[in-house]
Amino acid sequence: MRATVFRPDLSVREIPAPGGLAPECIALAGDVRPDAEGEDSRYGTGRFLLLHDPGEPSPWNGPWRIVCFAQAPLEPDIGIDPMLADVAWSWLMDALGSRRAGFHSASGTATKTLSTGFGSLAAEGDGAQIELRASWSPDGEIAPHVEAWAELVCMLAGLPPGSEDIAVLGSHRGPRD
Repeated sequence: MRATVFRPDLSVREIPAPGGLAPECIALAGDVRPDAEGEDSRYGTGRFLLLHDPGEPSPWNGPWRIVCFAQAPLEPDIGIDPMLADVAWSWLMDALGSRRAGFHSASGTATKTLSTGFGSLAAEGDGAQIELRASWSPDGEIAPHVEAWAELVCMLAGLPPGSEDIAVLGSHRGPRD
């Protein structure tokens, strides 16, 4: 997992793992084109946790569990798309499938947020965000799962596979960064 090579516009680092989730855990944070190392990106960010519990909790159906989070700001007109949540989930499933990352017992949520500033925040205008939280139990090697998560983070940020080092045009990162 630590040896995974990521696309140049995704900065990934190991972070302290949250306690209490499993006897063993390792965590990664990823940021798309961050302004500063170690800061959440205004384009998109994510977290990846690999959990291990030899007690094999019944919801996991095995000793290993992956928990991931990915989020990115959007143009408000994209945020209102009724299919957005389905698309975000399908991008994760497609990324796992394209890497032959076997898994079972998947679950998750996709959340769309629309916001409008008022009062002293009125100048910030409207904003939107997509957030995907998912977990699944891996079958086999972990590296393909990490790669799939990295692809998801970039896709949500508007960077499809093969778009490394291409400028983000018409950036949907307005005043509500």
